[in-house]
Amino acid sequence: MTADVHVQRDAGVEAPDDDSFRRWISATCDLLQQPGAQRPEVSLRISDSNQMTQLNQRFRDRPGPTNVLSFPADLPADVDCPLLGDIVICAPLVAQEAMEQGKDTRCHWAHLTVHGVLHLLGYDHQTSATADAMERLEANILGQFGCPDPYLSPVPEQ
Repeated sequence: MTADVHVQRDAGVEAPDDDSFRRWISATCDLLQQPGAQRPEVSLRISDSNQMTQLNQRFRDRPGPTNVLSFPADLPADVDCPLLGDIVICAPLVAQEAMEQGKDTRCHWAHLTVHGVLHLLGYDHQTSATADAMERLEANILGQFGCPDPYLSPVPEQ
């Protein structure tokens, strides 16, 4: 099932097209959602470093930008709504990390998108057990798109 994805972009940021985000989010939801569940809905914002720095400070009390933030929907139990929540990804940081880590930029975008959706679905990496489970899911989903396991170090060029 295709997720209902709403993408907003800060002016001047470079990022994959909306269809790519829709495919990555849908693949994550398809793997983990119950059959017959409502079509999941996610809002995705592609931000610049300034906005992400403000959000990271406000919501995590940490200075500087971070690569991805997830805000799960906090709806009353009696509200039947498929909204999973909001994800914000920092475009300049994605490009910088991909270059520094020797990763394909498109695959790094896919990874951070999948990672953000998993947080919306209740996954975390607070313990080694939950981190391992989350990382296995990420690698499985990313493999569907030809992306390598993001937690394996790339082989250095010789």
